[in-house]
Amino acid sequence: MDMIVPLSELKPGESAVVVDIAGGSGLRSRLYAMGVAPGVIIRVLEKYQFGPVVVEAGGTRLAVGKGMSAKILVRRL
Repeated sequence: MDMIVPLSELKPGESAVVVDIAGGSGLRSRLYAMGVAPGVIIRVLEKYQFGPVVVEAGGTRLAVGKGMSAKILVRRL
C-alpha cells in the first residue's frame, strides 16, 4: 500500500500525502497557492465521473479538475 498513484485514482473518503506534482511551473504555483504541495495530507470528499474532484487539504475544501488531479502524485495513508 506504499504505491504512488495520481490523486484521480483515490475514492471518496480516502486520504493520502502529496508526494510530487508532475506538471510545469504554472501548475505547481497554482496548486501551491491553493495549499496543495508535497507533504500535505489531502482527503477526497467527492468525485464526479464528469467533473472535478473535491478535496480537503489543510482544512480547506478545493475543487480540482480531472486533468490537474491526474498530475498530483500521492501516497495513500
